[in-house]
Parts: sequence; structure tokens; C-alpha cells
Amino acid sequence: MAYAGRLDPMASGKLLILLGEECKNQTNYHDLDKEYEFSVLFGIESDSLDVMGRLTTCEESGFDSDSVNQTVKNLVGKIELPYPRFSSKTVQGKPLHTWTMEGRLDEIEIPTKESTVFSIFATTTETLSREEVVNQALEKVNSVPPVTELRKALGNDFRRVDVRADWENIRTNSSLPDSYTIINFICTASSGTYMRSLASLIAKKLSTCGLAWHIHRTKIGRYQEEKSGWSVEY
Repeated sequence: MAYAGRLDPMASGKLLILLGEECKNQTNYHDLDKEYEFSVLFGIESDSLDVMGRLTTCEESGFDSDSVNQTVKNLVGKIELPYPRFSSKTVQGKPLHTWTMEGRLDEIEIPTKESTVFSIFATTTETLSREEVVNQALEKVNSVPPVTELRKALGNDFRRVDVRADWENIRTNSSLPDSYTIINFICTASSGTYMRSLASLIAKKLSTCGLAWHIHRTKIGRYQEEKSGWSVEY
């Protein structure tokens, strides 16, 4: 067995599993379009672009549904997005997350990737209290199994001791807002489009900051049913 197209630790959803002889054709499955349901938490950002990073806060701007809809409408088409600093993209033979953890990002230029956003639109908006945000964020952070492998020691178990402390500081900081806005989106995009990067970009274009609160992959490629099973269209 083998898989094609990994998911971030904070993402869920569909993953292609190849069986038997099909494992030899793994590269055929690397460039399939994907559909995601994802949401953006506004007013808090992180260096990993999701809840598993070191946090900073900002003022949430007074955007409305019209400005959100226009913002994401303008993202449809070709778009150049930087790779997240916590990603497996290699630069000079070393993953970006390693450059980051070594504190050597200033020695390289973070690469970008041209992606195609075929469609993106907002679905629902919700408001959570600061207490609810922190509780749910910590639940997400704690849902990933501990990393104990020595070869991954540099990651220090996703820095979770510090990340948990950051979320607890948000809980106890009475100068921060009592509630936060989360907007849910559905996006179809070309292979390799990071929803974390897209979430951060949406927030910036709305004159605030934000992070990917939830990412769920719902579709991979285009499928049609055959009598012998499922086939994929490239």
C-alpha cells in the first residue's frame, strides 16, 4: 500500500490509497485538483498559519459579507502563494520547516507556487467566545499524537509546550476581544495549493490577520463509477 498526497497535521479528509501494482503509478496521482472546506479565524495569526503555531493577535477590522465575497471572488484564477515556512517544500535540499526551526530563514528566499483557484466562496459565519476559541484550539492541538522520533527531534513535538502557553495567554488576556469571528469557505484549487496560505491571504486582504481554523479535504480529482469500481480522470 502507498498514499498519494499527504495532509497537514491539522487537516482532515480524503487521502488516496494505492494498492498493489498501482503503487508503481503513484506519480499519476500527484497533480489532481482538490476541493476543501476550510475556515478562517480572524484576529489571531500564527507562524504556521494554523492553530499549531506560535501566536500573535491583531485588531479585527470591520468587514462585512459583501467585502468578504468580493475579496474571495478576486482570488479566482491564477494566484502566486508563498509556501508556508512550516512545510515540507525543500530549498537547497532541506525542508522549509527545518530552515525555520534552525532559525536560518534569512539565509534563503522562501519559494512561491503558482496555483489556480477554480472557485471559492463563503458559506457560513459563526462567532465564538474567547474561551470557546481557546478550548477548541487546544483540543485541536492535543489531537495530534506526540512526536517522539529522534530524527524529528528538531521539531520538538510541534513546539506544543509553547503553543499551549500562547493559547492560555489569549484566554487570560482581558484586553483582547471577548469574541472572535470564524468564516467557513469551500474552495476548489489545483494540486499543491495550501489552504493555510489562502486563509492568511484572505485575512490580510480584509485588513486584519487570521489563521486556518479548520481544513477538510472533500474531493481529489474527478471520479466516475464503473462496473469494476471507481476510476479517476486526469
